[in-house]
Amino acid sequence: MAFQHYRIMVVNPGPDITKIGIFEDEICIMEKIIQHDSRELEACHRIADQAEIRKSAVLEQLDKEGMNISRLDAVCGRGGLLRPIKGGTYRVSQPMLYDLKESFYGEHVSNLGGIIAYEIADGLNIPSFIVDPIVVDELDEIARISGVPEFPRKSIFHALNHKAVARQAAAEIGKAYTESNLIVAHMSDGITIGAHHRGNVIDVNNGLHGEGPFSTERAGTVPSGSLAALCYSSQYYLDEIMQKLKDQSGLKGYLHTSDPVEIEKRVNEGDRFAKMIYEAMVYQITKEIGAMSTVLKGDIDAVVLTGTLAHGKLLVEWIANRVNWIADVITYPGENDLQALNNGTLRVLKGEELPNSYPNYSEVDEGV
Repeated sequence: MAFQHYRIMVVNPGPDITKIGIFEDEICIMEKIIQHDSRELEACHRIADQAEIRKSAVLEQLDKEGMNISRLDAVCGRGGLLRPIKGGTYRVSQPMLYDLKESFYGEHVSNLGGIIAYEIADGLNIPSFIVDPIVVDELDEIARISGVPEFPRKSIFHALNHKAVARQAAAEIGKAYTESNLIVAHMSDGITIGAHHRGNVIDVNNGLHGEGPFSTERAGTVPSGSLAALCYSSQYYLDEIMQKLKDQSGLKGYLHTSDPVEIEKRVNEGDRFAKMIYEAMVYQITKEIGAMSTVLKGDIDAVVLTGTLAHGKLLVEWIANRVNWIADVITYPGENDLQALNNGTLRVLKGEELPNSYPNYSEVDEGV
């Protein structure tokens, strides 16, 4: 009996690029980064308006590579800012498209992933999916309490890579993901650290809206009184404050560079200030890992380090020295998002998982 093989296309939009890949089952047979004209994108009033530009560029690239899209079995896009949903693979539906196109839950370039995937797949009469979007919400109810009733904690994090490396780590230690307790630290432009309890991320810092460790450019958690005073100092408008917290803080704010390779070079050359700031970021990362160890009550199979910063030899060594008493440290450098999108889609096509359903309009209206 012959096994069925699947060809899947994946789409991951970035600020001025779109990454695409074609997979035969788990094997990537084509991967490209499409560079867009930033002026053309900026001329769009809304992020969703970029969809047609990017889709045309994707189809043109596929034609240039000689890829026959009629052989595709599914298209999967990066999930965006949607309403809070459980982790997993979701078929793109009309309610999901509405929320992505209208940016109902916020403007973000990842919103384009599901839109582009749907528009390409719909023309081929094949299904389109998203996998583990950044709004995956599996928080325990107690983890939602912030201390200010008007500000409940929200789950916004690098869910796609978190879930992918958690599955990989669980397999490495000989367990199913749904039977494992893991602490995953995704470290890149933003840093998110989550407690994975038997397949659910029951606590994680909000990496988009300023919570947790500072990173290459983001401020992380800051003294709230000082922030409130700065907001009312008449020195900044709201968008300037947000830009400062998201793009001008962290390593960049202190060292005037966000390049970890340059910073590690400065540290190795004896720059004491660079060493202190780099160590301070490690210190905050390990404090957050320690906090998540209490969430899991000390029952932890592994601490997993991932993201672009995990390429840094010094950073990984310093983190491991502080947290290896908690559990073994496993490192998966980088962000293999295209592979993760493919694998989530493949599990559904093979019948290993059922696709999840995005809430319909009536459920959105009723706040379910």
